[in-house]
Amino acid sequence: MKHYLFYIAHNYDFEILRPLQQEIRRRGDDVAWFVEGNEFNPDYFYENERVLDNITQIMDYKPRAVFTPSNLVPLFIPGIKVQVFHGFEWKKKGHLRIRGCFDLYCTQGPFFTQKFNQLKIRHPHFNVVETGWPKVDTLFNAKAYTWPNQRPAKTILYAPTFSPALTSAQALYEEIGRLSKNQEWQWIIKFHPKMAKDLVQKYKDLSSENLHVVETAELAPILQAADVIVSDTSSIITEFGLLNKPIVTFKNKEPEAHLLNISEAKSLSSAIKKALKADQSLLEKIKHNTSLMHPYFDGESSARVLDAAEKIIQSPSAELLTKPHSLLRQFKMRKKLGYWKF
Repeated sequence: MKHYLFYIAHNYDFEILRPLQQEIRRRGDDVAWFVEGNEFNPDYFYENERVLDNITQIMDYKPRAVFTPSNLVPLFIPGIKVQVFHGFEWKKKGHLRIRGCFDLYCTQGPFFTQKFNQLKIRHPHFNVVETGWPKVDTLFNAKAYTWPNQRPAKTILYAPTFSPALTSAQALYEEIGRLSKNQEWQWIIKFHPKMAKDLVQKYKDLSSENLHVVETAELAPILQAADVIVSDTSSIITEFGLLNKPIVTFKNKEPEAHLLNISEAKSLSSAIKKALKADQSLLEKIKHNTSLMHPYFDGESSARVLDAAEKIIQSPSAELLTKPHSLLRQFKMRKKLGYWKF
């Protein structure tokens, strides 16, 4: 039986990696989880999921590969290190940064594959394989989210990023509060786990029969429930676009043709109305973006990720250079995890 490790740090990692866990188990193999830090809810673990408590247990488990959506992973734990990413938002600082931790980058689509192959020219110590994103395997068949006050009205999902420099949460607060008093639409609000708590509470205070704040780690059902998404510069807009639904953004960092981007809160209502009447031209632009970001709709991305990892384990790339060792970074990770054995 082959052993694999999931190295996680946030609640949203569960939805990303569980389809991969299902594929590993389908093949008759085993997977264990390890959590770094305390930015997660342990109640999200299922009873049948194996959780390791410390690095010593990981060493004894001897994983052949470590899969993580995080940007960093300790080099001193066993197994090849595989980056599966925590989202699509390449516009945010750090998404395309090479940190010397990974043997394999499993990219979501042609756009990312090209970017990482370009980076590989300057950093020839990793492999790049386009697999699709494991999280998307469950998106298309997810059952739409429901809530107690739900009405047969058009549903607007508001899902801003948490980044202080990019979030629209403060700028759109009053306008969303005003629009939520209108019976024409209903609103569901989904915040990133790192969103400032005071802003989250402000929106919770707006709760009514027309506005519901969602508190769950699973995004797929929420995306299925909405007719339009309102966001800013966030990975969630690409996930929503995979369902070929219209997207309204507020001051997107680099607005693309498929986005209905606005720069003033007072334009929100008209942008939503335009989105709800999306013409074929707009939908074609969304499809084109999807073809670059994530052209896979077969639910087999997890299988491709696992196949890519196994191929490297069984036939290592002889031409790759040794990963650069950042002694300071690895020292900090050993200190954080309390592990000093060599």
